[in-house]
Amino acid sequence: MLTLISPAKTLDLDSPLPTRTHTTPRMLDHAERLVEVMRGKSPEDLSDLMGISEGLAELNVERFAAFTTPFTPKNARPALYTFDGDVYRGIDARERFDTRDLTEAQKTLRILSGLYGLLRPLDLMQPYRLEMGTRLVTDRGSSLTAWWGSAITEAVAADLAASPGPDVLVDLASEEYVSAVDLDALRADGVRVVAPRFEDQGPKGDWKVISFSAKRARGLMAGWIVQRRVRSVRALQRFDEGGYRFVPELSSPDVPVFRRPRA
Repeated sequence: MLTLISPAKTLDLDSPLPTRTHTTPRMLDHAERLVEVMRGKSPEDLSDLMGISEGLAELNVERFAAFTTPFTPKNARPALYTFDGDVYRGIDARERFDTRDLTEAQKTLRILSGLYGLLRPLDLMQPYRLEMGTRLVTDRGSSLTAWWGSAITEAVAADLAASPGPDVLVDLASEEYVSAVDLDALRADGVRVVAPRFEDQGPKGDWKVISFSAKRARGLMAGWIVQRRVRSVRALQRFDEGGYRFVPELSSPDVPVFRRPRA
């Protein structure tokens, strides 16, 4: 059983790390080649390509220029403690994960990345901005998903086969990032793909997916799966963090729905 999450735009590059344990990204050779492509871009190019401000574009030109291997604890940080968006605040690994939880996360939690492909929580990374939806033209095609081809799907399949529990992929990633995974190919190989949906109640009593709330909920569930050592789809129904509760009458077997009433 394997859980997929997205990366975050916001990065924490300064906080003290709670562990010295680290691993090396397994697709670092692909990342190095991508960096070489990005080094040929000017700040104006990056601003147009990624729809970011001039300041952010200049920062990322500097980051690509400074990218260096091999990765060490002196020039890189574990991904789980570097990404700092809503999903990662939901996981709250710094406060909630002990050594055994980190060992479990290394087996069962994966982070999709435009630059690094597929990261384990303790894989070292250097700062970057390169979203999976970027229409980047390379010798492999006109998008990052074309660049990665089947590589990420093959890595997910291998990690799933090595993970504890049944062949179940829990999709807690955004559509932009999970598009880099060939879910149909995985299903054809007998993998069950489960994509939880998180809804919040609006002021008029209506229910809808609110982006920032759903991101945090995905993080809450990802951390909960790790800490509870979840090994079945049925066990996901017990998720109750952040005020969310499973709603069986609205759920389908592969899309469990969780709702949080308005306070």
